[in-house]
Formats: sequence, C-alpha cells, structure tokens
Amino acid sequence: MASKKGIAVTVIILATITAVSFLFWVIPQENPSTLIVSDYENYLDGVKKIHQVLQESIDTEFQDLLDGKTTPDDYNSVADITSSQVTGQITEFITSKPPEKWQESYISYMEALKKFNEYIIETKVVANMLKEGQNSIDTIQKIESLKLESQELIKKSDNSRP
Repeated sequence: MASKKGIAVTVIILATITAVSFLFWVIPQENPSTLIVSDYENYLDGVKKIHQVLQESIDTEFQDLLDGKTTPDDYNSVADITSSQVTGQITEFITSKPPEKWQESYISYMEALKKFNEYIIETKVVANMLKEGQNSIDTIQKIESLKLESQELIKKSDNSRP
C-alpha cells in the first residue's frame, strides 16, 4: 500500500510542477522593460528547478527499486510520468526561440534534458531486467554515465549564459 501511496504523491508533485510551469508563462512579468532579458533567464532557472525536482524524484524511486521497496511495474509508471514531463520541457525549449545571446545556453540545457530522458529510459530497462531476474550491472554503469553527461551539459549551459 505504501508503494501506491508513494506513486500517488509523486504524480501529485509532477502535476503541481507542470501547473506551476504553465502559470509561470501565463502570468506576465511586472516590469515589461526587462521582460525579454529576465524572461529567458527566469525561464531557464525555472526549468532548472523543475529538472532538479524530477532528478531527485526519479533517483529516489530508482533507489527504492534497487532496494526492493518498489516493484518494477510501479517504477515504470513513475518513470513514464517523469519522462513525459521532461519531454514537455524539451518541447518548450524547441518552441521558445531564445535570442541569439541565450541560444548556446538553451541548446546545452536542452541537450542535458535529452540525456536525462535517456537516463530515465535506461532505468526502465533496469526495472525490466530486475523483473525478469537478469543481471543489470552494465546498464547501471550506462545510467551513471548518462547522468554525468547530463550534469556536464548543465554546467556548460550555466557557463554560456550571457
């Protein structure tokens, strides 16, 4: 029962993040003279915070899977929802069309989100391997590599901010 409760809490958190992200774009900024500059900076900061929450959430759920506290099917449900959230963020990046001075930072962060999504997909592979009783050591190493690549791209994005 605790497993279903954990999934429900995770789903609620992810839905809240989506709603807040949507409101962030709908509600206009108070200072229109700095809208363009602060809008792209604030948007990137907001995406970064959402990404951090999603990363922590999926890391916790994945560790619970490895510890046997979560079933592979329950984990896959959470991973699907998280992956959907990340895909939504990537789509927003593609359609946001930042000014030239922000493009390098945005592209790097979008690539980081893509690596994070690959990370999530590979964790689902591990869940399925555990379900079938297979050895998942090589895949876990690949997962760690994807996580590091994502973190490096985030640093690159931060360093290329105007």
